[in-house]
Amino acid sequence: MNSTFTKILRIVLGIGLIVFGTNKFIGFIPAPEFPEDASQFMASLRATGYVLYVVGILEAFVGFLLLLNKWVPFALLLLSPIALNILLFHLFLDLPDIAPALIIASINAILIYKYWRLYRPLFQ
Repeated sequence: MNSTFTKILRIVLGIGLIVFGTNKFIGFIPAPEFPEDASQFMASLRATGYVLYVVGILEAFVGFLLLLNKWVPFALLLLSPIALNILLFHLFLDLPDIAPALIIASINAILIYKYWRLYRPLFQ
């Protein structure tokens, strides 16, 4: 659980989440050009006035927990639905740009596997 491989994945994922989470507030990374359906979906999320901010807060919070190595199993569980939705968004609406979504979902899945012994009591 505390191998070098796990630490590297945890730190890389944490940094990525902090960057993309804070980007939802500050906007230092320009938004990519999405296909029409994906663009409409993102516009509807922006129109709610809160969804992208809540996701950004959660991403940054999970990123900080991963970097600080605090409550990592909890952070990975919080990230799971976000990572799944990012993956599904790209799978169904923006397939050419699916690589970052695959990376986030894969690292999350690998880290959950690495911490699986801590999740086992949930399934007994």
